[in-house]
Amino acid sequence: MITIELLLDLAEKICVILVIAYLITRTKIFHEVLDRKFTIKNMVFIILVFGALSIFGTYSGITINGAMGNVRDLGPMIAGLVGGPVAGLGAGLIGGLYRYFFLGGITTFPCSLSTVLAGLFAGIIYILNKRKFIGIMGAVLFAASMEAFHMILVFLLAKPYPEAFVIAQELSIPMIVSNAMGMLIFAYFITNLTRERKTTKERDEYFDELQRKKYELEIAHEIQESFLPQEMPNLDGYDIFALNLPAKEVGGDFYDFIPISKDKIGVTIADVSGKSVPAALFMAVSRTILRAKAMGNSNAAEVIEDANKLIAEDSDTGMFVTLFYAILDLKNKTMEYVNAGHNNPVLFIRKTGTMECLNAKGIALGAIDTIELEEKQIDLESGDLIVFYTDGVTEAINDKEEFFGKKRLYKLIKSHSDLNAEGIVNKIKEEVISFSQSQSQFDDITLMVIKVN
Repeated sequence: MITIELLLDLAEKICVILVIAYLITRTKIFHEVLDRKFTIKNMVFIILVFGALSIFGTYSGITINGAMGNVRDLGPMIAGLVGGPVAGLGAGLIGGLYRYFFLGGITTFPCSLSTVLAGLFAGIIYILNKRKFIGIMGAVLFAASMEAFHMILVFLLAKPYPEAFVIAQELSIPMIVSNAMGMLIFAYFITNLTRERKTTKERDEYFDELQRKKYELEIAHEIQESFLPQEMPNLDGYDIFALNLPAKEVGGDFYDFIPISKDKIGVTIADVSGKSVPAALFMAVSRTILRAKAMGNSNAAEVIEDANKLIAEDSDTGMFVTLFYAILDLKNKTMEYVNAGHNNPVLFIRKTGTMECLNAKGIALGAIDTIELEEKQIDLESGDLIVFYTDGVTEAINDKEEFFGKKRLYKLIKSHSDLNAEGIVNKIKEEVISFSQSQSQFDDITLMVIKVN
């Protein structure tokens, strides 16, 4: 007769098996089997360990009418569900043969046969499930079904039939429940372990992907830097310095110095819409086109209008570039310029101490196929300086959500006009970074200063 005490006794022994199960599932070899890395070594390990578990399960049962209600079939079932038919059959033979030769009773043959078949059937299910563990619900249903089949074998093969019927009747519930419970927690361990390993693998793959992208961005950063002038032009009568600080690894701002003739040089600063890699690619295309059109052409408006046609043809993504382009006449100390929708550079006139925005009518390049730009010219004298910048300077923001703005920039230029070009650029950069404080850089920052000696 099944009593509460007997069920509690069986549950207690299952808890011991669960501890063993936890230890087994944490071994390196078990992990290899879950990854389907089958070797002779790990297959022998699975067969021996779960065969031993089957033997242990034989003695962890309860005796009813001379027969033992136990979890002997659990070991072979687990072995088959994770390692396939060979592992399941091997563990089942260990447990089944031990039961056959070392224990007696009228159920010797059917119980031994059931243990062998439990491992074999589990292995077949593993194959049918495309060599994957069938999950918690599938494993528990299989265990319960296998133990029901076990009881049917006892009823059909054990003799005398009346005693076999009593044993099957008495043991059916505890055998099904105990093995289903054991399988439930075992399957939980395996499923949880599989999930952990999958998460770890995905995390590692994600980290590797991040590292790969980081490396690629570093290469892209180096390539983009190679597009910018590697050194400042050494011009008689002029002091020039420029700086580019991308908000991300790569950006869309650029500046350039383009030789036109012996006494003339093209100077440009530009800002591509967008950020990161797309902006950097568009920047590379725009700069290449501009240089090709500017070489040897001393008409600023013509250079940029022609460049726009080619840029617009390649601007299928809707990107555009704002640009200020000037041709500096070194001999006559004049500057002819056009402005294609860019921030107006600032001219500081040393003689009067006043400042002037270099504005001219024009729209961004790439927006439409044909544009017309207003061309202007200024005269330069000793001590005058021009500050070119992108909106990353004036639109830098602080913790109070205030913009750095033009007023701060103009004040800086005027109060530090006695510095050389590099000193002015560095001072503006320092003030912008200090102003932003803990706020991350939102936009690319590009600065250029031309000072007349």
